[in-house]
Amino acid sequence: MALGRYRKILQIVGYSGSGKTTLMENLISQAAAQGLRVGAIKHHGHGGIPEEFSKDNVRHEQAGACVAAVEGHGTLRLSIHQESWTLDEILMMYDLFNLDLILIEGYKQERFRKVILLRSPEEMELLEKLSNILCVIHWPTCVIEKKMDYPVFSIDEEERYIKFLMEEWRGNHGNVIV
Repeated sequence: MALGRYRKILQIVGYSGSGKTTLMENLISQAAAQGLRVGAIKHHGHGGIPEEFSKDNVRHEQAGACVAAVEGHGTLRLSIHQESWTLDEILMMYDLFNLDLILIEGYKQERFRKVILLRSPEEMELLEKLSNILCVIHWPTCVIEKKMDYPVFSIDEEERYIKFLMEEWRGNHGNVIV
């Protein structure tokens, strides 16, 4: 199977404490409840090798992910070790699991469609630095007044942004959210 050919891929990005893992849990749960097979990948961006049972990884599994992995400092917690891992290498392994959707937490600079979480005005720099933005979800401490080319939701509008993302997955936007 060609990379990204039969499944949808979406990145959840933002700085630490912005709510990425909580959003991942919610999206995994919603997709799994609709019968989708979901895989989750977390980038351990705080340096070092991730613990054997990463709390975020466990949260992804408990939310309903069929496959959940965490990568950090060259260690992919499926207990496979090599010099380093690229996101493409991890995604190729995920091809084995016949997934409908893969949610990626982190890897800000990768090419896939992104949901950006913003908690403070200083974090708005991500809107200029990152590409392929699907939508933005912001906290009340980060007001976005400028008109954007993509949907902008308040973190309190959970029902609206979940519905938007589920429609994207089920819609006629091609097989891959890229």
